[in-house]
Amino acid sequence: MALPQLTDEQRKAALEKAAAARHARAELREKIKKGEISLESVLNSDDPIASRMKVSTLIESLPGYGKAKAAKIMDELGISATRRVQGLGVRQREQLLEQLSR
Repeated sequence: MALPQLTDEQRKAALEKAAAARHARAELREKIKKGEISLESVLNSDDPIASRMKVSTLIESLPGYGKAKAAKIMDELGISATRRVQGLGVRQREQLLEQLSR
């Protein structure tokens, strides 16, 4: 499928929107890392930034967790590496909270 041709203004607006989303995600990750926002609140949030975040990125944002630990936890719980927070089922959310609260 061919990408639509955008005008210069449309392209600029799309780039600005993408940059704003990246900035908001970075702020959310920083708040999680500092402990200002809990994992449970992110999982139960209606915020589009939080719901579109990859689960692996969310886990890696937690203090003491890196790529290897995040991958191991996701593998143990049967969560796909490409899964986003909004795509988690109720049981997966519960299992993730239980696993990470140990």
